Amino acid sequence: VQLQASGGGLVQAGGSLRLSCAVSGDIGSPNVMGWYRQAPGKQRELVVRILSGGSTTYGDSVKGRFTFSVDSAERTMYLQMNSLNPEDTAVYYCAAHDLKRANIYWGQGTEVTVSS
Repeated sequence: VQLQASGGGLVQAGGSLRLSCAVSGDIGSPNVMGWYRQAPGKQRELVVRILSGGSTTYGDSVKGRFTFSVDSAERTMYLQMNSLNPEDTAVYYCAAHDLKRANIYWGQGTEVTVSS
């Protein structure tokens, strides 16, 4: 299984970015797919995750600004980020968790920098 993240970059506060994560291989079912981020000097935190067949959970700091989606045909997950602020600056990682086999797969990370 490989996850390939892309779409990061430098954006001004108030701007938008869309991150993509292409998934290859079998991540199993049921699974959890999502995005996490790690800012300099901080622990990795949840941005959003979705359980296969149902619920989506967003981190409190991104609710109402970020939207997660999955294109099953393209085997790609997306993170649309709007109204970005400097506190969103971090390396963003996509992840897939195979709940049955207890495997977690991580993408390589894509850096997002929001300037004030």
